[in-house]
Amino acid sequence: YPMPHITVEYSSNLNQRISMRDVIAGIHAAVLASGAFEKGGVRTRAISQDLYVVADGDPDNSFIHVDMRIAPGRSAETKKQVSQSILEVLREHTKEVMKQYGLGISIEIRELDQTASLKFNNLHERLKAKS
Repeated sequence: YPMPHITVEYSSNLNQRISMRDVIAGIHAAVLASGAFEKGGVRTRAISQDLYVVADGDPDNSFIHVDMRIAPGRSAETKKQVSQSILEVLREHTKEVMKQYGLGISIEIRELDQTASLKFNNLHERLKAKS
C-alpha cells in the first residue's frame, strides 16, 4: 500500500500562533505509527493561505484542513482510525489557539483513482539501504 500524500492547508494567521512545522511533523509521525502505510510513501506538506474568510469574517478566525490522498485498499475502520489520530495531533497543537480564537479543523481522506495516478521515486530503496 503506497502513499499517502498529506497536504495541510491552513490560514496564515496561524503562523504567529503555532508551529506548523511541529504540526506537520506530528501528523507525519501519527500516520507512520498507524502501520497502515509504507514509510517511503508518506509525504506531508503544508500550504499557508493568505486569502481566506472564515465564518463571520473575523480576521482572527482561522482554519486547518488536512487533505490525505491514499491508494485504495484500506478498510473504513483503518481510515477512521488514521483520521482520528490526525485530529488528536491537531487538537493537541491548537488547544491554546482554541482558547483565544475561532478555529475550524477538518480532515478528509480520499482514495485516488489509480488509472492516472503516476509515481516515480527511489525512496523505498534508499530506506531499505539505511536499515
